[in-house]
Amino acid sequence: MNTLPLRIYYEDTDFSGFVYHARYLHFFERGRTEALRALGVDHRALFEAEGGPFFFVVRRMEIDFRSPARMDDVVTVETHVAEVGAASLVMMQKLLRGEALLCSARVEIAHLAGGKPRKFGADLRSRLDFLANP
Repeated sequence: MNTLPLRIYYEDTDFSGFVYHARYLHFFERGRTEALRALGVDHRALFEAEGGPFFFVVRRMEIDFRSPARMDDVVTVETHVAEVGAASLVMMQKLLRGEALLCSARVEIAHLAGGKPRKFGADLRSRLDFLANP
């Protein structure tokens, strides 16, 4: 599991002072990116790779909003890989304020090259498997 601490800024909130619902997508995107970066996955290298460019594309996302984050909160995005397929993965994510669960997401991600599914290379696959089964 990877954790990413974030602070909630004024720009993240709506007129009520609560985080605007679409901003949670940004927080979760950062969490997924940093989880992969922590494994040594270089997004630029994937984009520029021979036989690529390779992309991670969100195919489906389920979000459960529990409690609002507020301006100046310090929150943590927790991310882990739940499943790894040949050319896809499922990541589970939580946004927490301390121990309190604010929001959770289940994200299905496809690995594409040339607009079509592309199997993970052996190195990337082993890194994803490690995140799924540390």
